[in-house]
Amino acid sequence: MNYFTKRNSALSAIMSASFTVLLASCGGGGSSTPDTNTSSTSPATSTAQATGVQSTSGTGTNSTTPAAGPTGQDASLYTLAFDEEFDSYNANLWNDHIWYESSNATKNYTVENGVLKIWPQKDASGNFFNRAIDTDGKYYQTYGYFEMEAKLPVGKGTWPAFWLYNHDQAAHPEIDIMEAYAGGGPNSGWSDANLHPTAYGATAWPNGGDAGSIFQMVSTPDLSAGFHKYGMKWEPNKLTFYFDGKLVHTANATMPKRMYILLDLWYGSASGQADNTTLTGKTNSYEVNYVRAWQFK
Repeated sequence: MNYFTKRNSALSAIMSASFTVLLASCGGGGSSTPDTNTSSTSPATSTAQATGVQSTSGTGTNSTTPAAGPTGQDASLYTLAFDEEFDSYNANLWNDHIWYESSNATKNYTVENGVLKIWPQKDASGNFFNRAIDTDGKYYQTYGYFEMEAKLPVGKGTWPAFWLYNHDQAAHPEIDIMEAYAGGGPNSGWSDANLHPTAYGATAWPNGGDAGSIFQMVSTPDLSAGFHKYGMKWEPNKLTFYFDGKLVHTANATMPKRMYILLDLWYGSASGQADNTTLTGKTNSYEVNYVRAWQFK
């Protein structure tokens, strides 16, 4: 998400030169010592390490089938390392704010019926506020495959994302597996006339800044109409992004630092600023059915 700069100008410049992948026919603060080449977990993550997938009711596509491997990948190449099915909200695994902000007291997230929900809401001062749910200080991984199944919110300003981040050192590398901008409108390429998201960005910032950034806009069906899977394979010198198991972008990148997982609903960038037209409340949630990560065998 590159939240320090919001990268409004950088994103516009990258978009003007980008290629778009068409998928209209598809369904659907870390420690001071960084790890390299392995995952790092604390005992608090033990509830997210199960090898099976819990059944969810009426949400997404989960079933009792074990999460053998990433969607569309050869399961024999992977070992499941992180499996969050959101049967409950585990405060020992997740923080409810990003490292450089404090938690807003207004409640705009919950876990119910096997789904994490984060929705647009104004706080006590009458302003929209950011909400990040992350594993900073609690779960890290270097390389592997990361996947989320989610349904996105609609409306002006909404900017949901699923990403990996590192702030162990001065440079803050980042991989945005999915970030969407429903508020851009039909002329932006990001959304339709009703401000429903019809594209998302797959982005990476190997050096933590604009230099050497990687960007791909992926055109999709309405991402608020149902659940879709957003995946990324992170190898020592390559990133490969997937949508519902289909490859949408590959980029050469060397990113050896461990990263933690973030799910958030923010506002701005290409989506503009939220206003009185932005639908608030649980019915307009960013809904996450699961988050999983595998290590390479």
